[in-house]
This record gives sequence, structure tokens and C-alpha cells, in this order.
Amino acid sequence: MTYVALLRGINIGGRNKINMKLLKQTFEKAGMHNVVTYINTGNIIFSKEDHSKSELATILKEAIHEDFDLQIKVVVRSLDDITRIINEIPEKWKNDKEMKSDVLFLWDEVDNETVLNNLVIKPNIDTVKYVPGAVLWSVNKKNVNKSGMSRIVGSKIYKQVSVRNVNTTRKIYKLMQEQNSEM
Repeated sequence: MTYVALLRGINIGGRNKINMKLLKQTFEKAGMHNVVTYINTGNIIFSKEDHSKSELATILKEAIHEDFDLQIKVVVRSLDDITRIINEIPEKWKNDKEMKSDVLFLWDEVDNETVLNNLVIKPNIDTVKYVPGAVLWSVNKKNVNKSGMSRIVGSKIYKQVSVRNVNTTRKIYKLMQEQNSEM
């Protein structure tokens, strides 16, 4: 089974620094196979059989703590999970000079549609959609400062998500598909 582990809060602003080559070794030592990292923000594609996503998240969180002495939250999603999320992202959504579009990957404890009740959403500015495992959020760049997206930082819900822009999410999906086709 092909998975992605999304680590929260590493290599941002000089905090929680983890070298990706060493992180790859940590995953391999923890029993993961075909480990591939993508950019420094903690996107690790791997394969593993015989474990649930929550078991894998626990194993990886403990391995990261053991090797780096950091308490890093880890959310694990399967290729099927990412496929469902990708299929819900409108093709026109981008992360570029005109548009900011993000995927907020949800921790299991907040993974339901009521999570939207905890977000500040500006109806004429933000386009927001819940899909199992994530919240999809897009705003025109000229309205970013007016968007409710900026208010999520520091909120209670912010500590229960790992955010990736749609370009990164699409690349993760492509890498997962490539790995899965090689298995």
C-alpha cells in the first residue's frame, strides 16, 4: 500500500530542523519501504503493508522523536485518500501570483464536516469545501488579507491540520501514483 506522511511544522522559520536524507533513513529504519521525500516541509511517500494509517502515524511519530528528539505531529494518508481529495480540487485552482489554494489535511479527531463551523469563512472572498480527510480552501491573491484563511493561524483548529498548497498536493499525488505503478 502506498502512503504519504505529512509532517506538521518542520523546517519552518528555522524551527524543528530535519534533514530530509536523515528523515528518509528514519523511515526506512522504522520499516517503511520505497521511501521518497518531497521538499523540506515534510512530505514523505512510502509503502508499507499490515498497518493502519493511525498505527503508521504512531510508529513514525515515535521514530522521529527517537532520532531527532522532536515531537512532530504526523498525518498519514493512503493513495486512495489522496485520490479522493485530488478529484475534489477544481482544475482551475492553483497556487500562483493570482490565486492561493491550499489543502488543510485534517487530524482524525477533527475529520468531519463540522470542522467548517470552526473556521472563519468569508462567503464573497473564500471558496471552502470539506472532503473526507481535508478542507480545500481557495482565495484570489488580491483578497488574501481579507480572507478568513489568514485567521486560522493561531486558532485551535490550526494545531490539528497540516497545510499544503494545491501545487504541492498534486505533486505528492503524482509521486504516489508513480510509486504505486512500480509495485
